[in-house]
Amino acid sequence: MNYEVGEKVGFLFEKGGGTILKISSDNKITVLDDSGFDRIMEISEIVKIHSNDYQLESFTNNINDDESLSTANYFVSKEKLDGSKRSSDVWEIDLHIEELLDSHIGLSNTEILIKQMTEFRSFVKKAQEKMIPKLIIIHGVGEGVLKNEIRTFLAKKDNVEFFDASYLEYGKGATEVRLYHSNKN
Repeated sequence: MNYEVGEKVGFLFEKGGGTILKISSDNKITVLDDSGFDRIMEISEIVKIHSNDYQLESFTNNINDDESLSTANYFVSKEKLDGSKRSSDVWEIDLHIEELLDSHIGLSNTEILIKQMTEFRSFVKKAQEKMIPKLIIIHGVGEGVLKNEIRTFLAKKDNVEFFDASYLEYGKGATEVRLYHSNKN
């Protein structure tokens, strides 16, 4: 991954991010963090976000047309803690990379994010086609890069509402999505 001075980056192993101030030849990057402090980071500890050349949609638009590329497990019926079944009108997807791939060794942080967003976009597309009204997106807590990308994507959609999923069922790492479908009669 090539980085440039002035690009915005997110931290992968903690919350927050910043702007690249300096790039060293030893794969170290100096970042001015959101709190105004200079931090020296390894390239493997950051991911490029919202820079001039980072347009996630350009990576995933064509991929999402081929549903056969989706490897994610969609949960359409799941037992709740009390033993009752969750409605099949609720689809759930876990976007932790360990759930999507057998191994992610060798993938860059950006490649992992692209894979997660590709699965997510394919999932939303299928749910819209099947007129599913409610989705649960398990993205984890982490530094918030995946959550932010998911919510940025959803904010551009019509007839979509999203918010934090039930803390009791999912903790802090999930988003609930409501899809409002118009009747096609």
